[in-house]
Amino acid sequence: MVAKPGHIFDRDWEWEALTSFATGTQAEVAFGVVSGRRRQGKTFLLKNLAEALGGFYFEATEGTEIELLRLFGMALARHTGSPVGYPFADWRDALTFFFSLAEDGPKPLIIDEFPYLMKANPALPSLLKQEIDLRGRTHGGTSNARVLICGSALSVMGKILSGQAPLRGRARLELVIESLPYRDASAFWGVPDDPRLATMLHAVVGGTPAYRDEFVQGDRPESVEDFDRWVVRTVLDRRTSIFREGRYLLAEEPDIRDPALYHSVLSAVAAGNNTWGGIAGHIGYRSSDIAHPLNVLEDCGLLVREKDAFRSGRTRYRIAEPLITFYQAIMRPEWSDLGLGLAEEVWRRSRQRFLSKVMGPHFETLCREYALRHGREHFGEGGIGEVAAGTVADPVARTQIDVDVAVLGPAYPGEPRAVRSLGETKWDKLMGVRHLERLRRARDLLSAKGYETFGTVLACYSGAGFDDDLRAEAARDPAVLLVDLPALYGRA
Repeated sequence: MVAKPGHIFDRDWEWEALTSFATGTQAEVAFGVVSGRRRQGKTFLLKNLAEALGGFYFEATEGTEIELLRLFGMALARHTGSPVGYPFADWRDALTFFFSLAEDGPKPLIIDEFPYLMKANPALPSLLKQEIDLRGRTHGGTSNARVLICGSALSVMGKILSGQAPLRGRARLELVIESLPYRDASAFWGVPDDPRLATMLHAVVGGTPAYRDEFVQGDRPESVEDFDRWVVRTVLDRRTSIFREGRYLLAEEPDIRDPALYHSVLSAVAAGNNTWGGIAGHIGYRSSDIAHPLNVLEDCGLLVREKDAFRSGRTRYRIAEPLITFYQAIMRPEWSDLGLGLAEEVWRRSRQRFLSKVMGPHFETLCREYALRHGREHFGEGGIGEVAAGTVADPVARTQIDVDVAVLGPAYPGEPRAVRSLGETKWDKLMGVRHLERLRRARDLLSAKGYETFGTVLACYSGAGFDDDLRAEAARDPAVLLVDLPALYGRA
């Protein structure tokens, strides 16, 4: 295994996957696809891979087919030491030379931002498929090329290997570069010992690595007390590059033709309207008219659809990138004043909105991530099949109980679904026994509906703590779990 460079933070299994693919000993061409939302570090990883293994790396840009072919030839010339660029007649000619770079042994050959090339020449995936097949096992395995294509346009990358696409069935590697998990993000930003600050910071910038150095030049809040000043001097400051990022992330998606409509949809979700009907009502559309923008935002990786754990057919939507939520909830309504440089004034009147519209929902998301990644030590050894929010109908009270963190076991045909845990979250409220009683009521209702609730853990997640009565109840009942901020970050 090729050692990961010391300047790459985390990403251990991604590096292992890339290097294993690139150094594979099979005597034929291998093809892989790397994708992920923008700013997650895909290019950084691939450039380091090429450098570590002496491979070739080319990053495409927007341009005409002739221009991109010329740039490709110039990049190949630099790699081979030629003083002039290669004047390829067409892409078939270029790909033939491209594959020949690995004749002496396995070598990564990387084309980044591949969707730009596809836009200039839609036939390129077919040409690439033909070249791969020509050098495959059935033709004697005449190339050791380890070809990797990469792209941030998820709506485009998702179609490359789907359905009847030319390259379907050719990939030996499909790697998605995700945002850093919240615990790793806290270490990356240098705030692992302050879980409250780490949570508030994550609600703004999430686990996107590029925002730390490229967008705020390493500026980080020194403490919870410094957080407000940090927001004012970075995200809300019109002079910083992160200031317009929430707008640019949408504008960069090739499938979005009417940005105003998509901004309205995201604004609706950021305001708490997370159901299909709620989104439609917020923007003044009929429910049937928002299917397309919702699907496009999902395909772009900007919106996540999550099904209700207990109500079949009901789904909720969540914005995938915290910075977009922050922009839609805090910045977009105040864009004129922010453009005038009134960041401090805007933040002073928006901070309460930040706590209710951003921090509360984001804390719920982190608690579900905690349950998924770290809950097995609390929820038994039966496995976790799903973690989601859920709604439990209470016919006696003629109301419903919202469960913020429902942990279900795997779904086995003919067997009742096990409920590993039911949880409620509160970011800024002290939790008490009444919150626990709601969970007990939900557990009993689910048991009556046929769910397996023996051993269900009732979890209270709080950013503000627990009162003495709830702590006493947890001490008496092993089925009660209290998760505060230190526990959420593994500091308990």
